[in-house]
Amino acid sequence: MTDDAPAIPTERRFVFRDGAFQQLAAVPDARQRLLVADSWLVDEGRVRAIDLHRDRFVGSALVSGFTDRTQLDLFWQAALDAIPPIHRWFPRVELSSRHELSLLMRLAPAASATAALATHLGEEPRRIPSVKGPDLERLTALRNAARASGVDDLVLLTNDGSIVDGTTTAIVWWRDGALRMPPADLARVDSVTARTIRVLALASGVEVAEERATPTDLRGSEVWAVNALYGIRLVTEWRGGPPLSTNAARSRAWQRRLDALARPLGDV
Repeated sequence: MTDDAPAIPTERRFVFRDGAFQQLAAVPDARQRLLVADSWLVDEGRVRAIDLHRDRFVGSALVSGFTDRTQLDLFWQAALDAIPPIHRWFPRVELSSRHELSLLMRLAPAASATAALATHLGEEPRRIPSVKGPDLERLTALRNAARASGVDDLVLLTNDGSIVDGTTTAIVWWRDGALRMPPADLARVDSVTARTIRVLALASGVEVAEERATPTDLRGSEVWAVNALYGIRLVTEWRGGPPLSTNAARSRAWQRRLDALARPLGDV
């Protein structure tokens, strides 16, 4: 007997007009550029740190010239209300160069606890490194190309070789019992997941330190690639980079701490 239930579309795009969403083609108008974007995981109707995602999106939209805060608030709430309370979703809210607000509804891929990294060896791919959106297409393309060779994400370096970010993740590491992160003065998107992990660490009495480090400096360290989609992924390989230590028990324990922060969408 076959299952005749309709398949769930993996991706649908909606534009926000006159206070409501209208479905569009999944592929956006090529004449529109992405000014601001934000994404988060919704797993069976539960989400974590959604207030931080809202603040980042709204703040970036206002800086990018969208002046109607009331419209942003209406759009944000409508986007949350549109997310089904079942299945795993990775929605993305967007502001285009025409100041059009849209919602991209996407099914989330399977969870993953580990990642392989490599260092990005090309030119700096980011034009506006502190805002999520303008460089998203270029960074995602780099990540996807790396995946073809079995690498999950690429690490971006400054001109002097210091670790600053990943193409789609934030990079943090452990050394001498402290959780370490790239310095705040290095231009990058403010990672909601990295911020959340930092708060959890400080609340647990764990030392958190900023450190300017090259890939070679991380030899023997435990490295995490973190983002809203996967949470914490333990880096098991840095291809062409330093040999790393791994502590799967620690990364799993901290992932459980992250998961414990998730709240029902209806409560946010």
